[in-house]
Amino acid sequence: MLIGLISDTHGLVRPEVHTALAGVDLILHAGDVCGDGIIDELALIAPVRAVYGNNDSPWDPQLTAAIDDTFDGVRVHVSHGNEVGKVTPANIAAAYDADVVVYGHTHIQKVTRVEGRLIVNPGAAGPRRFNLEASVGLLTIQNGKSSVEIVSLSL
Repeated sequence: MLIGLISDTHGLVRPEVHTALAGVDLILHAGDVCGDGIIDELALIAPVRAVYGNNDSPWDPQLTAAIDDTFDGVRVHVSHGNEVGKVTPANIAAAYDADVVVYGHTHIQKVTRVEGRLIVNPGAAGPRRFNLEASVGLLTIQNGKSSVEIVSLSL
């Protein structure tokens, strides 16, 4: 299974997102969607599940506080990350015990292994902020194993 990981779109789906996520089975959005049409546009690529971030409304019916699911025996958790206080891979790993934990909020691409678990921030895919490159992630789950690739979006 190939899952697209995206976060911090802040109201913008860059055209490059369609190419970067082409062929994924599912898209998981880790919050700060910030726009009514964002989920609909991403759904043109693949089905979308999304959590709300600190800039989204928790009452948006398209968004939820967290996603917890299992794919091919791999437990995946998605949340925005700001709910843990200081957002670090160690704090995220301590808060959630899934095999793969996906978060956003910091806009910083980061892939970390903590005690064998994969902790992933795909970076921010929306407007360029903090002098960081826009990016998304590709999570591959196969035979009970997971790996992730960060894909830079052209600016």
